[in-house]
Amino acid sequence: MKHKCDQCDQPATYHSVKIVKGQKIEEHLCEAHAAQAGLVPKEAQAPINELLTKFVQLHSGMAGAQQELACDNCGMTFNEFREHSLLGCPECYRAFEAQLAPLLERAHEGATHHIGKVPRRAGADEHRQQRLLRMRKQLADAVAAEDYEQAARLRDEIRACEGSPT
Repeated sequence: MKHKCDQCDQPATYHSVKIVKGQKIEEHLCEAHAAQAGLVPKEAQAPINELLTKFVQLHSGMAGAQQELACDNCGMTFNEFREHSLLGCPECYRAFEAQLAPLLERAHEGATHHIGKVPRRAGADEHRQQRLLRMRKQLADAVAAEDYEQAARLRDEIRACEGSPT
């Protein structure tokens, strides 16, 4: 059932129900009367995705610094990289190094330098070295986070791995 505004004959777009002293009080207002009563904002609200993006940027410190970052060689901005997930040139890695490092660490289990795949003919020794590097990085992270139980476990694993020939 469509309601009309309590104050005019326009269709009601604002509806409220209040319970006062056990009495149900319904109010139906059109857009204009709801705005006059201060119940509806006069300007349109931003979509939720814009609000969330601005909120995350504001609270992560990305709002000002990364919007202005640009590669000196190709002119690509960090925001363009975030939109397209592609860098413009090799110099972009240097220009955005501080912002890219955490992304690379997450993607490569703590590593920031490309190690590459190990050929099978290289044997288990290369795999052991990579595992040791990964565990040492995890140990440093655990000590920095003051997670001494995890650090002790990693220390023992590293010692066991260093002691074994394969």
